[in-house]
Amino acid sequence: MSVVVLSGNPRSGSRTLKAALGVAEQLSGAGPDRVVELSGLGPALLAPGDPAVAEAAAAVTGASLLVVASPTYKASYTGLLKVFLDGLPSGGLAGVTAVPLMLGAHWRHALAPELLLKPVLVELGATVPARGLFLLDSAYEDSPELASWLHAARRQVTASVASLAEPAAS
Repeated sequence: MSVVVLSGNPRSGSRTLKAALGVAEQLSGAGPDRVVELSGLGPALLAPGDPAVAEAAAAVTGASLLVVASPTYKASYTGLLKVFLDGLPSGGLAGVTAVPLMLGAHWRHALAPELLLKPVLVELGATVPARGLFLLDSAYEDSPELASWLHAARRQVTASVASLAEPAAS
């Protein structure tokens, strides 16, 4: 199983990244195999054929489990993440189990992962078996919401990854 964390925060080493790493570890039992911080790609995201962007896209599209994380900016995910996702091919996340994760300063944005990020991942072909996860950026590490979400989502995500890994019946 290949576990990849994709962070759409424009700052490296952000709370968004730390929360995503924690979620990936809680779901898989180990740290991710690859971390893609879009902040490190910057303007290259707009350069067609950039090798670092192509390598990041290959890691994301080849993941078994993909945790896609973003801070809440203007009630949505970041433009940085949007630019990267727009560069993926149609159906590029087919066979990938994805988890949408967003952090924000207030609970009024709690539906953002479900209403804004999840549909984009599904449009790209990802299987998103659990509801999107929203955490307060001030309390993401030891959040009762995280514990509750993990209790419900762990089985769904594990089953999805296993199901997508099975060879297609002929």
